[in-house]
Amino acid sequence: MNKSTIWKNYRFPIILLSGITIGAVLGIVLGEKAKVLAPLGDIFLNLMFTIVVPMVFVSITTAVGNMVNMKRLGKILGNLVLTFIVTGLFAAALVLTVVNIWPPAANTSIQFANAEMAEAASVGDMIVNSLTVNDFSGLMSRSNMLPIIVFAIISGICVSACGGEESPVGKLLNNLNDIIFKIVGLIMKLAPIGLGAYFANLVGEFGPSLIGDYGRAMLLYYPLCLIYVLVFFPLYAYLAGGKEGIRRIIKYVPTPALTAFATQSSMATLPVNLDACDKMGVPKDIREIVLPMGATMHMDGSVLSSIAKIAFLYGVFNQPFTGVGTYLMAIAVAILSAFVLSGAPGGGLVGEMLIVSLFGFPPEAFPL
Repeated sequence: MNKSTIWKNYRFPIILLSGITIGAVLGIVLGEKAKVLAPLGDIFLNLMFTIVVPMVFVSITTAVGNMVNMKRLGKILGNLVLTFIVTGLFAAALVLTVVNIWPPAANTSIQFANAEMAEAASVGDMIVNSLTVNDFSGLMSRSNMLPIIVFAIISGICVSACGGEESPVGKLLNNLNDIIFKIVGLIMKLAPIGLGAYFANLVGEFGPSLIGDYGRAMLLYYPLCLIYVLVFFPLYAYLAGGKEGIRRIIKYVPTPALTAFATQSSMATLPVNLDACDKMGVPKDIREIVLPMGATMHMDGSVLSSIAKIAFLYGVFNQPFTGVGTYLMAIAVAILSAFVLSGAPGGGLVGEMLIVSLFGFPPEAFPL
C-alpha cells in the first residue's frame, strides 16, 4: 500500500495511538503531576459510559425486534454461546498449561502463616444476581449489563411479535438507534485527547511501581496475552473467513484494540467495536446482538488473568494447584468473574473480589 492508502485506512488508529503515546510520555515526564490531566480523560470516559446503557438496550431490542424469523435469532444465540464457550476453553487450556509448567508464585517471599482457606462458596446466588435485578431501576446502570441484555432480548422478541420494525414502536427504536450512533460518532472525535489524558494519568500514577514478588506472574501473563492475540485471534479469523478474515481483522482491529488498551474497558470500547464490525461487513443483526453480549460475557483475557491469579494464590498459600476438580472450578470461577466485570475501568478488582470469596481464600488474599 502507498502512504495515502495507509493514511486513509488507518488514519484514526494512527491519531488515536499518537494521542496515547503523547499521554504516556507526559505521564513519564510529569509523574504524579500528570493527575492534572485526569479530568479530560474522565470526561471522555463518562460520555462513553453515559451512552452505553441506552445503546446496548436499544441496539439489541432493535436487532431482535426487526427479526421476522425467530429461528435466525435462535441460530445466532446458539452459535454465540458455542463460540464463547469454545474460545474460553482454548484460553483456559493455554493458561493452565503455562501455570503448571511455570508456577507464577514460585520463589515468592510472600508469606501468610496464620491465614487459612475457607470452604468455597455456592455460586447459585451469584448467577442469579448476574442475570437479573430485583427492581426496574437496576436496569438503568451499566453495573448490571447482563440483566439489561436479557431484558432487551425479551423486549425485542415482544416488539417482533407486535409488528416488528413496521410497528410504531419498531420505527421509533430504529430511529433512536440511528440517533444514538450519531452521538457515539461525536463522542469518538474526543477520543485521542481523552484517552491520551487518561493514559498520562495512569502512567504518572503507576509507572514508578516496583514489580517485586509479582514479577514472575507478570512475566508469565503478558507474553501469554500476546501469544493469544497473535496466534488465536488470527486462527479464529481464519476459521470465520479464511485469508479474507485475517486481512479484515488486521485492517479494522487497531482502533478497538487501542481503545480497549487505553480505557481497560470492554464497555467503553463497545461503540468502536460496533463500528469496526460494520466496516468488516458483519451483518447488522449479528453485530448488534453478539457484541454487547460479548462485551460482558466473553472475556478470554479475564479467563487468562483469573486462572493465573488463582494459581498464584494457591502457590502463596502453599496449596497444590492440581486435579481435574480444581481446574474445572478455576475455569468456572474465571468465567463467572468475567461476567461480573461489566466493562468497568480496572474492573478486574471486582473479579478479584469474586475469586477470593468463591474460592475460599482468606481476606489477606484480596490486597495481594
